Amino acid sequence: MSDSPSANLDRIDLLQCLTSDARAAIARQCSWRHFHPHEQIVDRSSDSRDVCLIVEGRVRVVNYSLSGREITFDDIESGGYLGELSAIDGGSRSASIVALTDTLVAFMSPRLFLETVTNNPTVAAIVMRRLAQIVRTSTGRIMDLSTLGANNRVHAELLRLAKAGLKPDGRSAEITPVPIHSDIASRVSTTRETVARVMSDLARDNIVIRQGNSLIIPDFGRLEEMVEEVRGD
Repeated sequence: MSDSPSANLDRIDLLQCLTSDARAAIARQCSWRHFHPHEQIVDRSSDSRDVCLIVEGRVRVVNYSLSGREITFDDIESGGYLGELSAIDGGSRSASIVALTDTLVAFMSPRLFLETVTNNPTVAAIVMRRLAQIVRTSTGRIMDLSTLGANNRVHAELLRLAKAGLKPDGRSAEITPVPIHSDIASRVSTTRETVARVMSDLARDNIVIRQGNSLIIPDFGRLEEMVEEVRGD
């Protein structure tokens, strides 16, 4: 096991319902490894079927088109986990995983993962809810890619990010840190230049305002209406 002071599974959301002794027992059966920023944690083409528990750091789930363009599916913060699909069905990886920051990962074997899920109904329910969320998110992205133009997809991605930073009054939102244009482009299947142009247009109309390392959405409802009008919600 890693000698890191955080080398335990107490903050992993999936295992919060277990006792500390049960988490410690699982931790002893995991393999642990540190990764540097931009280092690959899991290759989509690998034979690995382990579940990755993100103990420290932040990682990105990505895939690549035939032309080499990066497609981002999700960013996972510390406390999260991923890789459960291959552990459940024994199939190949659906995406690669890359560290965004210094990251500590505990690798949970498919046997240990399935044993934990089978013996703990609450853990099983957490996994099912996450799989349901993945399906809903994927369905939404498919609809956006099928029905929205590139500009509108950028608006929709900003709205998604803004929802996480919505202020208590529900009127404004703050996105921190300021999203990188290339990251947004990889999420909505467009170019960085398109994202830059759209962001410039939004800034000109005061829909987004940059303040230091944050992007302020002064009128959340206005951005929401822009997206819903095009979606036809």
